[in-house]
Amino acid sequence: MSPQVSYYQRINSLLIAGFVVLSMSLSTSVQAQDATGQVNTKTSRVYTFVGKTGFGHEHAVIGEIKSGTLNLGARSNAGKIVFDMTTWKADTAAARKYIGLKGMTSASTQKDVNANMLGSSVLDVRKYPTATFEIASAVPVKQNAPTGKSFYQLDGKFTLHGVTRNLRLIAEVTDKNQQNHVRTSFSIKQTHFGITPYSKAFGAVGITDELKIYGELDVAK
Repeated sequence: MSPQVSYYQRINSLLIAGFVVLSMSLSTSVQAQDATGQVNTKTSRVYTFVGKTGFGHEHAVIGEIKSGTLNLGARSNAGKIVFDMTTWKADTAAARKYIGLKGMTSASTQKDVNANMLGSSVLDVRKYPTATFEIASAVPVKQNAPTGKSFYQLDGKFTLHGVTRNLRLIAEVTDKNQQNHVRTSFSIKQTHFGITPYSKAFGAVGITDELKIYGELDVAK
């Protein structure tokens, strides 16, 4: 065999080996990205509207998803959403815009609100860093063909602050960038989860017991 032929054989072998490795890498990446029901934690967010009592102020809170799966159409074991409570931030520009609150909040006020919200007297994120929604079923309830929207009823158990309660909600599902965009909302009372709503000045300044929570999730098809 001539040196030139041997050289080209080595080059071809290296090219083939490189192609195989690249193909395996791309295949693994695609599988990871396209896992059906996987929640995109980079783009998914949760928002909370906090009402006021007395001379208090309304607040808008934004939080991230730590992990999640949602299998739309499943009548059992439909998934689990894990909320990263340590990421909850009050009155950011994005949160206030989403909730529809006017004006901005100063950095010092945000710092105080976050300290109270995340501290041991309210969410106590050091002890309870996550909240979870164990989804038992996610069944279709109706469909609006002209708008491309589908609706699903999600039933499961919501755990916050170490307390678990049944939760039922309706989710609106649309197509977004080849993913399922899931939009939903539900209300809870803090006292139902062992949380005492923040107040000061003998109750003259405080927040409401009821919280309105909104989910904006991107889920792989």
